[in-house]
Amino acid sequence: MVTRKPKNLLTEAPDPHEDDPTLESYTEAMEEHEERDKELLDDRDFRHTALEMYSSIEEGFEAQSDRADNNLDYWDIYNTELNENQTYHGNSQIYVPIVRDAINARVTRFSNQLFPSNKRNVEVISNDEHLPNGIMALMEHYIRKTKCRTEIVPALIRAGDIEGQYTVYVSWRKVKRTVLHRVKKQPKGENGIGDPSEEIDDIEEKVIVDSFPKVELISDNDLLVLPATSDTIDEALDAGGSVTVIRRWGKGRIKRMIKAGDIDKEAGRLLLEEFDAATKDGSALGKKDVGKHLADSAGIHKGARGKFALIYETWAYMTSENEDGDEERRLYRVYFGGSNNVLSIKRNPFWCDLLPVISAPIEKEVNVFKGKSLVSAIDSYQYNANDIAMEGMDSAAFSMLPIVMTDPEKNPRIGSMILSLAAIWQTSPKDTQFAEFPKLYEQAFEIINAMRQQIMQTMSVNPAMITQSTQTKKKPNQAEVAQEQAVDILTTANAVTILEEGILTPMLRLFMELDHQYRDEKLSVRAYGPLAARAAFEHIEPIAMDNRYSIRWFGVEQARTQAQVQQQIAALNVLRGFPPQLYMPYKTNYAPVLLQLVENVFGPRLAPLIFEDVREQMGLPVEMENEMLAQGIPVMPHPMDNHKQHIQQHQQAMQENRDAHGTFAAHIAEHTISMQMAQQQAMQAQTGQPGSPGGDGPGGPGQPRMGAQNKAPRGGQGPAGMIHKDQMGQGDSGAFPRR
Repeated sequence: MVTRKPKNLLTEAPDPHEDDPTLESYTEAMEEHEERDKELLDDRDFRHTALEMYSSIEEGFEAQSDRADNNLDYWDIYNTELNENQTYHGNSQIYVPIVRDAINARVTRFSNQLFPSNKRNVEVISNDEHLPNGIMALMEHYIRKTKCRTEIVPALIRAGDIEGQYTVYVSWRKVKRTVLHRVKKQPKGENGIGDPSEEIDDIEEKVIVDSFPKVELISDNDLLVLPATSDTIDEALDAGGSVTVIRRWGKGRIKRMIKAGDIDKEAGRLLLEEFDAATKDGSALGKKDVGKHLADSAGIHKGARGKFALIYETWAYMTSENEDGDEERRLYRVYFGGSNNVLSIKRNPFWCDLLPVISAPIEKEVNVFKGKSLVSAIDSYQYNANDIAMEGMDSAAFSMLPIVMTDPEKNPRIGSMILSLAAIWQTSPKDTQFAEFPKLYEQAFEIINAMRQQIMQTMSVNPAMITQSTQTKKKPNQAEVAQEQAVDILTTANAVTILEEGILTPMLRLFMELDHQYRDEKLSVRAYGPLAARAAFEHIEPIAMDNRYSIRWFGVEQARTQAQVQQQIAALNVLRGFPPQLYMPYKTNYAPVLLQLVENVFGPRLAPLIFEDVREQMGLPVEMENEMLAQGIPVMPHPMDNHKQHIQQHQQAMQENRDAHGTFAAHIAEHTISMQMAQQQAMQAQTGQPGSPGGDGPGGPGQPRMGAQNKAPRGGQGPAGMIHKDQMGQGDSGAFPRR
């Protein structure tokens, strides 16, 4: 049976002289690709449908204008910017960063949970016999290339807490670089032939194209999903709605879009002519520019974004007739440059026909697509904490100055009673008294601490995330610490699961689909194991994504399984003790369990060195081994060799060569030892391990009892953080665990 590698029908054209059954499929794929790149702006029906959508888009942004205003206020709270929401206006100008601390604690905790320390973030499930390690390494490479750990995910979590919605836009990016490098060349003579004895240094120029996925963070103010009562984006599109993303393009971006053919040339020219009229700050209709607002908070005021044209990128289903006269409903992308200026109407340019916009609410509400900001529940607490802090600081300043009460009739020398060193006041002590301003700042700090606890509780931030305590006593006992850690695990698991299922797993699927569409060259990525780099390239047909491969974000599950390592060890000890006749017709394969266990404990760097895959080790033919042994080169036998056959042929070669170096005898002895070890392992698999049910002995060194785990001897010291039995249930009545 001959297996043929599937062709990429758009990059590997079949030979027309070859009787290839894929020729017809190639023609259909080319027609489909040309149809996706066809501009439909001149089609009257498509243009009329697009203009009808524009009015509903404007109404949709106007309807969410209040939400956009609130988002800017919430960003002010995070950036500790005082605004008109403060009611106290005194001398002090103080902002207490309670909400900022809470959000940063959540960002740190959730990011570490999503990205475990062993840097294994992707799980690929395949129906093939071999593990798709190349696909996993490729996805890990794209995660590092897009800087998901350092830039994308932390900013996404922060924006989700503040705005109530996680939204990313996934596309493909190509970066061209012109590099120079030194080469050695032979100078050519008069006859055009170079002299091999001479070499000169020369400099060559080479263009390198770097292509990889691009992940953009979309602000909630720049996203509109119609109808707003849809539960998901797919449901909104199926209901005849649309998904719109606001783009802000400068003149340079518009010219590049025209040159690339992404927008119509004539429509783009009109947009450039009316550029000054089209440059708006988006202050009307709820189109608040969060990027410019954050730049202002960072100290970049004038010209933070510059002049731009407000563009709507809208995705919606449209109906058209095919060649047979049947109606087809396809996903289209429309660019609007104004109410009467449609820049482009094209089909979805991605072969997978998936929407590049991925969005999920931080807290799902019934029959509403967008979620509610976490800051909306505690913004009044933050404003009041600021007011009280400013009042307290004013009180502290007043309390440091003594109040002098005197009778001006009895004390005519008030002007001379200026406080200075060794001052002498010429007045009766009975006529002048001192008083202190009330120390209101002490009560203010108590009120602020109470508000801090309420804000932390509302935002699900506990002492396991930041260094603060919810207990009234100074030092909580270990039972209370265990309770806080249990709450932290539940809170974190709930939050990161939304990110994993709603954003990161669909993002990985788009990575795979876009890689199949745009990458047509081999790529060297960092693989797991002792090798520093390994070529990993595989063509995956788009239709095989759900049938052959299933990709999901595994960082969350990887972190959760760390606490289950001991349970896995205990279960494995129990499982290996049962003889095969007890679970017929099944058989046990411990290799996947041991591989996962070793990776969880030692990480992906040491695991391949400890638990090796003998299939990846190259075995040598018997003839080549005989030649090397005859030359005195020692050779180790491969574990998968046919030891009996190798021993017979090595003995014949040893008689012919007389084994002058002694390498044949040593190699035959290694084969004999390997064969005996294989026989012993086979016998142990049938009879059971020593010290286990069905075993032949009480067990030896390194063979624990069934279900045994590491434990300190009686009277020894327990592990760090262990709760003493005398402290279980003491202290607060609500402490966990209790007796």
